[in-house]
Amino acid sequence: MDTATHIVMGVSLAGLATLDPAVQSDPVLFNAVLVGTVVGSHAPDFDTVFKMKNNATYIRHHRGASHSLPAIILWGLLVSGIIYLFAPGVSFLHLWLWTFLAVIIHVTVDLFNAYGTQAFRPFTDKWIAKGFINTFDPYIFSLNVVGIVAWALGANPAYTWITIYTVIILYYIKRYMDKREIVNKIKDHFPNTVEIATSPTLKQNYWRVAITTVDRFYVGRVENRHIEIVDEFKKIPLPDLPIVEVAKTDKNIAAFLNFSPVFRWEINEYDDFTEVRLIDLRYRSNDYYPFVAVVKINPDLEIISSYTGWIFSEHKLQRKLYVGDSPI
Repeated sequence: MDTATHIVMGVSLAGLATLDPAVQSDPVLFNAVLVGTVVGSHAPDFDTVFKMKNNATYIRHHRGASHSLPAIILWGLLVSGIIYLFAPGVSFLHLWLWTFLAVIIHVTVDLFNAYGTQAFRPFTDKWIAKGFINTFDPYIFSLNVVGIVAWALGANPAYTWITIYTVIILYYIKRYMDKREIVNKIKDHFPNTVEIATSPTLKQNYWRVAITTVDRFYVGRVENRHIEIVDEFKKIPLPDLPIVEVAKTDKNIAAFLNFSPVFRWEINEYDDFTEVRLIDLRYRSNDYYPFVAVVKINPDLEIISSYTGWIFSEHKLQRKLYVGDSPI
């Protein structure tokens, strides 16, 4: 989920914590729990600091180790431990439990969007992306805000939060059922389907899909349960060429390959260099695929420049690859 949703979910969880008699009876503990649930609800995303280094590092690590099983435990202990230093008189057990729950909820809800997480590390590095909740879902965000406002206006916290969370759970079930219907329709149409990546949008009735079959990739959209294929590509593995082996050593290409399971490739030759380009097929916007990795390699098989990330025009991509005459 996005930062704003994680924060309002943290505040909401603090409201739910008032059902805990220890929290309800101790204003200092409540304030500590409020800080713990808000910070804990955002803590796994502190890995965005990697973006200050470069996109490759960010893509390779965001929602990786920071969302893993050991990290969930460590975040809960770290956040509650720091808060306890400033409020040593409160019950650490209750503070830790609610903070820990906030971290668990953060990682859990991140599993359901198209980006996903490596939540089951260290047992597996596989990205888990269920793809039926948008990164920012206006319904989930609004329900949490409604609950916070009702609570602030004096509504009974038990009725308020039990109602809000029940509605949110039912919403998740509804969206899962929507995705399952889409997946079943696609499998009926493409019996040799290997994998389906679904990406919900802000519109409830509009989804993007990337379909992998035995020999082809299909990119489509689903609107009002009607599936339309908009692009089709032959499924060809990266060739076993020296220039491709060099490309794979580049940090941007390596980060892309670690993250993107559904992509096509291009090798374009120019006078002074050869370009290897990887294009993620899960994300399509206005007839353009904005998530790419590109590396330029000279005739001596030396990397000139490279880039990976979101880009929405060829002109901007070339600017990312070069600043004046100097590679970046």
